[in-house]
Amino acid sequence: MIDKSAFNALSYGLYLITSREGERKVGCVANTFQQVTATPPRVSVALNKENATAQAVRETGRFAATVLGQGATMDLIGAFGFRSSREFDKFATCAHELDAAEIPYVTSQGVARFSVRVEQVIDVGTHLLFVGEVEEAACLADAEPMTYAYYHTVLRGKTPPKASSYQGDAAPAEAAPAEPAAERWGWQCTLCGYIEEGYPDGLPEDYACPICGVGREMFERVRL
Repeated sequence: MIDKSAFNALSYGLYLITSREGERKVGCVANTFQQVTATPPRVSVALNKENATAQAVRETGRFAATVLGQGATMDLIGAFGFRSSREFDKFATCAHELDAAEIPYVTSQGVARFSVRVEQVIDVGTHLLFVGEVEEAACLADAEPMTYAYYHTVLRGKTPPKASSYQGDAAPAEAAPAEPAAERWGWQCTLCGYIEEGYPDGLPEDYACPICGVGREMFERVRL
């Protein structure tokens, strides 16, 4: 028997993994980036095979990682975590630079960044595990790094379906509870966690999440 709740005890950070596919910059959110050796400094990250980022890393043999700080916004996390680099320019509205190998890395809302040359690619089923040597590393800000627990409990973010730690989120509630006069209510996207305030009578029929683009059927009523 496997109790999926046991996996909630594992500790993670939150990172932006970036690379390039020709002239196109690609990236995604991951919680699996970690150091595996000190000398030489090696790290690893697991990415879903279906992600454009995974394919770009495999082809270029390089990736960058930005450690997000606690001040990172849901707009940034949602853009990199719930939209496809094949259809959306995730770098259009965030500060970023290129490392010595011309791999893009995000500088805004991060506390540190790493540039990695891939040494091994391990097929682990739904994901590819990339192991590589760190060629560049730098601090970006003096701030607390974001943990996955902070993302869930404070920002009330959701786990992307393609994430390694995805366990399946509960279905949105069918009926909205009555709204007490002294309380504030809103609507939360069950996919990316975005919260829309207002609309006490329900979201408009043509409403779409500004972060991940899903329709109103993916929203549930929440107390703010």
